[in-house]
Amino acid sequence: MNMKEFSLTTGLTSHTVRYYEKIGLLKNIERTKSGHRIFSHADVIWVEFITRLKDTGMPLKQIQQYAELREQGDHTATDRMLLLEDHAATLEARLALETQHLKKLHDKIAYYKTLISS
Repeated sequence: MNMKEFSLTTGLTSHTVRYYEKIGLLKNIERTKSGHRIFSHADVIWVEFITRLKDTGMPLKQIQQYAELREQGDHTATDRMLLLEDHAATLEARLALETQHLKKLHDKIAYYKTLISS
């Protein structure tokens, strides 16, 4: 697929796609004889994973580290797993904190409902 189709499929702007290629998150993208990028289904799946990591708060530096390990092959599976486990622990801690914040908000809302209905 071309850049426009890839952007529509992944939800990334063409600028972001070019940036990801520049910083090494997207490698070995095929090109036509005229130099236009040709993206594969595997590229879509990879970008979806990058987007998921970003959406969960993983910094680009860590995503780059993961991408470098991925590029090196299966012998880096343990390192990649550890990186993801680390990130999962960070995300779980953040979710626990957000859950506490949400509970406090609900408590305050309940207080105001009681106050208003009195």
